[in-house]
Amino acid sequence: TSDPTYHIHPLIIQTIKMLCLGLLSLLAPSVAESRVRLEPSVAPHSAETSSWFVASTPEPSEVMELTAAVRVDDANRRELEKIFFTVSDPDNSEYGKYLSIEEITHVLGVPAARAERAREFFVLHGAIHTEVNPYRDMIAFKMSVRDVENTLNTTILKYAHKDKPHIQILRASSYYSLPESVANDVILVGELLQFPRFKPPHLSKAVGKGDWPNDCDTGSCEGLVTPGVLAKAYNLPTGDGLPSAEGNSMAVAEFQGQYYIESDLTKFSTECHRDCSIAKVIGGDLPIGGVEAELDIEYIKTVATNIPLTFIYNAQYSLLNWANQITGLSDSPLVHSVSYGNDEAQQTSAEYMYTCNTAFMKAGARGLSILFASGDQGVCGREGCGGLFKKASFKPDFPAGSPYITAVGGTNFHTNSIGAEEAWNDGGGGFSNTFGIPGYQSDAVEGYKSSSDADLPPSYLWNSTGRGYPDVSALGGLKAPYCVATSGRWGGVAGTSAASPVVAGVFALLNGARLKANSASMGFLNPFIYKNADAFNDVEYGENNANYQYGFKAIAGWDPATGFGTPNYEKLAKAAMSYV
Repeated sequence: TSDPTYHIHPLIIQTIKMLCLGLLSLLAPSVAESRVRLEPSVAPHSAETSSWFVASTPEPSEVMELTAAVRVDDANRRELEKIFFTVSDPDNSEYGKYLSIEEITHVLGVPAARAERAREFFVLHGAIHTEVNPYRDMIAFKMSVRDVENTLNTTILKYAHKDKPHIQILRASSYYSLPESVANDVILVGELLQFPRFKPPHLSKAVGKGDWPNDCDTGSCEGLVTPGVLAKAYNLPTGDGLPSAEGNSMAVAEFQGQYYIESDLTKFSTECHRDCSIAKVIGGDLPIGGVEAELDIEYIKTVATNIPLTFIYNAQYSLLNWANQITGLSDSPLVHSVSYGNDEAQQTSAEYMYTCNTAFMKAGARGLSILFASGDQGVCGREGCGGLFKKASFKPDFPAGSPYITAVGGTNFHTNSIGAEEAWNDGGGGFSNTFGIPGYQSDAVEGYKSSSDADLPPSYLWNSTGRGYPDVSALGGLKAPYCVATSGRWGGVAGTSAASPVVAGVFALLNGARLKANSASMGFLNPFIYKNADAFNDVEYGENNANYQYGFKAIAGWDPATGFGTPNYEKLAKAAMSYV
């Protein structure tokens, strides 16, 4: 007789495999595998340069939410980049022929075995709720502080922000590493070294000085930017003039503690006559008013009242978690506005930016538009320009300086009336120290640098070969703060975090017009923007020096203070529909 064949359940095999691996690690401690430091260019937290300070030592059992980036082969990533630019170019026959999640996964070609090896490693070392994304290039997981410290050979501390000490985050206080065999598959674990930037407090207590009619019912909005001000300044459609189409969508991204109160949105909707309802919430919400979240909601809906809004919340300040989240959604909103950033030089490694940029390319290849605020500290960024004992230099922003997203700068009205605008002196802008000039903006950047009107800053302060930003702008300066209903009150709020949702709302409207004509969404916006400079209100006044000796001046055409200027909806709609 033949031998019987036994079928062992795959779960049993997996369990035995894990036990054997664990036993081997206990039996052979003397054969310690060499380790590889990840994100080696990033120095650990420094109290001298950071806005964050050590608040406490966390409990060993406290759980962290982390994202591991799985290595993508360079050739495959280059192919994705090629597709990204091809489908985003209005003059290309492939414009708007976006890829599905499955097709992008095929392009990236990350072997399932590679992602599974990485996932198994973290599970073996205590990770729970592990999830490999559809592209197999990111793994989200939860792990206790104790296990994180043991696995990554680091120390985790709890940090608080000097301006908002009630907001606390868990970060590594020292370098971190992985065994060499795992480091071949995993290029970083985030965010362990990145510290988010917050809006300076004075921007949330701005006083209005505008000489224009107040179209909100409350006198608290007198002199502040209201829906009527934006409609007039940017030629926005209202009422029956709003383009609508089935399947249109937009989203705002919010992070730790930035929630909304339904009564605040109702208050704004009633007294400023715009429907600020939220169609969908991802990530949960608590009844606590966050001024940044409510600013985003109220003003993206001011512009695009009729388009369903998704509120995407992440409990941690993690750009990687957010990027992983939105690119993994089968029905991801078509336009995303994000007010998040940091200096390229501060805890922002090449590996971190590389991983974020891959996610941005995945989004663009799917036909999603991503807009980031350019920052609120001019050319010097959070770290400052330096000088005296430290060589002075401008501090470009990330993600605003990424070539794969649309960066939105800030402006003021040139006078106290609605009309010509000027660069806000604290608006983020400049040239990346990491990324070269992308092809879509090469002519615009060269035009700026060769203009005598630019009166360029000394060359040692900035990188003349870097990607220039912002791409466009909108009102956001202290002369034109927005009227926001938040925490039961009205207040004036300034910053590029106001400008980004406004511009995002404009492009969401343009998507509506194109979708109604059975055309595709606009996807990555920059190739369209740089081919249609005349569709923006050019800004030719001001400088974003943030009270430093030098900055970049706004001149005719593109400049690194305001980009091509602010939106003119009627001209943009005509341009967008010319590619249908």
